[in-house]
Amino acid sequence: MGIGSYEDIKKYRDLKMNDYLHDHFLLNQFHDEIMMQVIWISLRKLETEIGPIPSPFSFFVMGSAGRFEQGIWSDQDHGIIYEEKDQRAKKYFLHLGSAISKGLNQAGYQYCHGDVMANNPSWCKSRLEWQQQISDWAEEKSWESIRNLLILTDSRTLYGEKQYIHKLKQFSFMTIQIYKLLPQIYNNTLYFKKGIGVLGQLLAETHGNFSGQLNLKETTLIPFVNSVRFLAIKENIFETSTLSRINQLSDKIFSKEEKETYKLHFSTLLKYRLLYGNHSDYEASHYVDITKLPKAQKKELKEILKAVITLGNHLRRLIEKEGFYGGE
Repeated sequence: MGIGSYEDIKKYRDLKMNDYLHDHFLLNQFHDEIMMQVIWISLRKLETEIGPIPSPFSFFVMGSAGRFEQGIWSDQDHGIIYEEKDQRAKKYFLHLGSAISKGLNQAGYQYCHGDVMANNPSWCKSRLEWQQQISDWAEEKSWESIRNLLILTDSRTLYGEKQYIHKLKQFSFMTIQIYKLLPQIYNNTLYFKKGIGVLGQLLAETHGNFSGQLNLKETTLIPFVNSVRFLAIKENIFETSTLSRINQLSDKIFSKEEKETYKLHFSTLLKYRLLYGNHSDYEASHYVDITKLPKAQKKELKEILKAVITLGNHLRRLIEKEGFYGGE
């Protein structure tokens, strides 16, 4: 590939990105390739400037990257777990997190507004410190701490020791059960922006830069992701992608036919985001101009929005039937 700098990676990304506009899975493989190039350059940079890596580690991604659900544009959500609990390791891996964050930004991935990145000490810790952090979040039970736990459940290893994330998820799920956090997780899952009216009309933005457009992320993708994530946590499913989570849900949650329907709806959403989304920048990529949608696609989108509401109602009935603690 002839890549030697973050700027080279950005040029390569810009050159090749259009090749993946019609295939969600190839697009996300491409994102992984770009992020890996940034990691390799960052590791070489630090080895030259500071020295060799002090201990085994895992660099992991979260959010849409963790779920393998990135669009054309994506911001950063990532962290680091390392083995040794000492100041030299802490300093080294914070430097690495900073180098990767800057490199990804230069390569076209904007910084996370919530600072969920490996240059933040809250997201760059030893394995023992991570366990303590998870316990602290669980004990606090605030909206923000629950949100952080949910962010972590979407993590997957991009580089390094894969078992670190697997063991951390085991600890997270066990902690959620011990602290009985399903009520808080459910409440965190409830919110979503309504995308269809009582008369079956699509509810576009009424003002601002995206007036007349539908916020596909907030009306469909987020409620879909949040609902399925909640069910996956409830059933101790470690998979991160929404499609894989649906596949692994038990028959008590969804019938085989319901699983296929929801998987089709979610796959269609990902496809529509690529085909009809505004790809001018990160913020715009969340919107679809419904006036430009073909009639058949507009009808299908309405069906998906209705399915999102049905999914939320299903979740609520399940909670009412089994209780917040899954019948415990």
